[in-house]
Amino acid sequence: MGAAPEQDPRIAKALDRARELGEEGLQVAAYLDGELIVDAWAGAADPRTGREVDGTTLFNVFSVTKAITATALHILAARGLVDYREPVGTYWPEFARNGKEAVTVRDVLSHRAGIPWMPADVTPERQADWDWMAGAIAEMEPAFEPGRTNAYHALIWGWIVGEIARRADPAHRTVDALIREEIVEPLGITDLFLPLPESEDARVARLLGGDPAPDAPADYLRGMPRQVFPGSTVYNTGLARRTVNPGAGAIGNARSFARFFAMLAGHGELDGVRLLPADRVDGFAEPRDEAGVPDRYLGGVAAVSAFGYWLGGSSPTANPAVGADPRILHHPGAGGSISWAELDTGLAVSICHNRMHEGPMEASAHPFVPIAEAVRAVAADRGEGS
Repeated sequence: MGAAPEQDPRIAKALDRARELGEEGLQVAAYLDGELIVDAWAGAADPRTGREVDGTTLFNVFSVTKAITATALHILAARGLVDYREPVGTYWPEFARNGKEAVTVRDVLSHRAGIPWMPADVTPERQADWDWMAGAIAEMEPAFEPGRTNAYHALIWGWIVGEIARRADPAHRTVDALIREEIVEPLGITDLFLPLPESEDARVARLLGGDPAPDAPADYLRGMPRQVFPGSTVYNTGLARRTVNPGAGAIGNARSFARFFAMLAGHGELDGVRLLPADRVDGFAEPRDEAGVPDRYLGGVAAVSAFGYWLGGSSPTANPAVGADPRILHHPGAGGSISWAELDTGLAVSICHNRMHEGPMEASAHPFVPIAEAVRAVAADRGEGS
């Protein structure tokens, strides 16, 4: 992976500005055309103890995980083992009941399966029990018409995609094994974990904030129930770190997530290792069906791909750091974590942090916007010098 780049003063200034805007501890890493060009950090990993962030600090990234899980399924699809247009029941027969018979893999990837709620009686312990989760999902009835309704599947998505992948894989590997063996190890990624071994706990940045408001809407909490909500109360625990949660459970550092997204920015290849055909990766920029229709869970139009990623956009749900280019593949995470891959520039960026944001922000107040601007300035200079 080569030596870490020398820190550019523009990046250091942007990190300082992000902390002025409310961040506590954070990292940023970026690749351009497969080369690590930014690898920087600032602030406190745990303000209670004074532990500082360094390059090895690990962060929860929540739904950024979905981009990795989607990619594991796409690797199987590229081998002819999954057809996006097939019903989920083709691979997972128990799923095809109670009104879910026609739900396709594409419906699930694009958050149009109609089952965005978590099982009503989920607990942290049940969430950590894969068979319990799969069984509960198989029994669920759709809340919205499958294949006809945009409704972000905030947490449940990971278990649905993960179980499709496990059933479709000839070796029936668990989704965490698929991710490790088909993505993490081939790309030489050293610090991306799902789940996190207990031996790595001391490196994890302590999450701050992010729990649901007392008056949070009922449907919002059906998708992310309080008892398993992706905020600091639940996700600072060892049980959450040990849970195979393929929609929100990855923990790692910015350089590792950026390396994964660098593979996408390289159209499926990084350092001579090809995980996906280039034309398939280009196809991931296809918007989901009825893309302009507001999302019932998110409360507005969201630039969601048909294939499990988000796309660059300028709607109120968009992260202003990412930009409006629809050929940017990315995924946001609860509390503001973000990573992206620019298909047309070769730039991949990951920003990790522990101070969770509360809701959408205007660009002028968003702490990640100065970081994104600084990264793009560094990348522009590299491009001019090449």
